Amino acid sequence: MILSDTQILAAIEKGDIKIEPFRKEALGSNSYDVHLGPYLRVYAAPVLDARRPTPSNLIKIPPKGLYLVPGVLYLAATEEYTESHAYVPFLEGKSSIGRLGIQIHATASKGDVGFCNHWTLEITVIQPVRVYAGMPIGQLIFFALQGPAEVPYVARPAAKYTQRDPLPMPSLYWKNFHPL
Repeated sequence: MILSDTQILAAIEKGDIKIEPFRKEALGSNSYDVHLGPYLRVYAAPVLDARRPTPSNLIKIPPKGLYLVPGVLYLAATEEYTESHAYVPFLEGKSSIGRLGIQIHATASKGDVGFCNHWTLEITVIQPVRVYAGMPIGQLIFFALQGPAEVPYVARPAAKYTQRDPLPMPSLYWKNFHPL
């Protein structure tokens, strides 16, 4: 079951969903629009190694916007910090963003119950396009669980993205491996 706008508001009031900052105008019939944060991160190495951290550069999006180009993976974050303790959040791109050739995630559209953070976006573009900090970039959809989660994301020992941070998070996949 996907939550409607009234159910999202009720879950926020109950404390089962948190969205900061919350903008009533961003609430849709059955979703909540999230906005592009002010920073992008790009990897500084031409080759990435899944077993090692990769250096990256942080770029602030200027007020006039920033052109994104094909062939580059841009990591971004949502302005919104979200928590979901009783629902499974899914992040999807807005159709208007897709029609500009912007893809906001490579694989990570599903969040977990207990995810408490800003969403990191894995942005790629089909053709050059200018983006702006604060623009609506995606929409969160909340699904009800059939029962409570035994171990929410934030309590999982292997959870890597639990430190609250408004900056785009680089991959921490390398933490899955023992030192070489």
